[in-house]
Amino acid sequence: MSATIEPSTQVRCMQMRGGTSKGLYFLAEDLPSDPAERDALLLRLMGSPDPRQIDGLGGAHPLTSKVAVVSARSDGGVDYLFLQVSVDRALVSDQQNCGNILVGVGPFAVERGLVPAQDGTTEVTIHMINTGSVARALVTTPGGRVSYAGDTEIAGVPGSAAPVVLDYRGTAGSSCGALFPTGNLSDTLAGVEVTCVDNGMPVVVVRAADLGVDGTEEPAALEADAQLCAAVEAIRLEAGAVMGLGDVTDATVPKVCLVSPARDGGAFNTRCFIPKRVHEAIGVFAAASAAVAWQVPGTVASALSGDHTTRDLRVEHPTGHTDLVVETAAESAAGGVPGDDAVLVTGSVRTARKLMDGVAFG
Repeated sequence: MSATIEPSTQVRCMQMRGGTSKGLYFLAEDLPSDPAERDALLLRLMGSPDPRQIDGLGGAHPLTSKVAVVSARSDGGVDYLFLQVSVDRALVSDQQNCGNILVGVGPFAVERGLVPAQDGTTEVTIHMINTGSVARALVTTPGGRVSYAGDTEIAGVPGSAAPVVLDYRGTAGSSCGALFPTGNLSDTLAGVEVTCVDNGMPVVVVRAADLGVDGTEEPAALEADAQLCAAVEAIRLEAGAVMGLGDVTDATVPKVCLVSPARDGGAFNTRCFIPKRVHEAIGVFAAASAAVAWQVPGTVASALSGDHTTRDLRVEHPTGHTDLVVETAAESAAGGVPGDDAVLVTGSVRTARKLMDGVAFG
């Protein structure tokens, strides 16, 4: 990172939990306009590179080292740029979206006055700069103020909070240019049958059994399996090329999602590499991409047992499940490889909570 930031730099920010992630939320106007200067500041604020992020606000894990940059639009909505701040490298990436940090963007936009609060619920239209997709968030605002208290529970987060209802538009092919970017429903990469899919997140879906694991192992156990991690990375590197992402050696996408039969009443079970660590849950858009693979005949996920026609999907993960509404056009799938218009609905119900609002020191 060539740019430097003076240690006395101060910047207004809000720390929020969004879904099963945690990050820093900024108004774009409060950050340096030069990307190199901005990234240098974010690395200092997070305490990267350092495995413990001891000198910053990061939580020593990719899921807690994330940033949202938000600005108002002339049409009444907001722009949202997601930045992944590496924990142990001096790297800030804008190559992916994040559906969990997205959950906090609506409440943040209302808190900062970018969108006027209504009495009851406030609708916030969010334009995702990373992928060009659009989300509509319904934020709980009784009396015209954001409320984070409620009885909605999501797996991987203790307690309950107010719901944030989200529906997504334009997610199909948003990063790779096509819902199935290789033009196939299945490919063989690094000797393993996979499905490459992009419904908001470039994901390589692999049956866990094809990599010699059960798919119910704890994330730490999977991360400690050097042979498995090498196999996953080999698949990911080949996938980057065929998905149109180029050399992904230093990129955070595509993710590799291991799928296996559901164990607790869901549609299917997952273990998601993000890309080196294993997610303690699953990202919203990774789940949405895997869900499309689940619904479309001919993919590796469609070979798993279960009801592949349901639009209300419970995606199991290491700490519980994520509930989604995903609907694809069966007639498109029946005619071959479906196009982007085959995704009719993608939505979720998540929660967010404001943790801190103040001034951070770079």
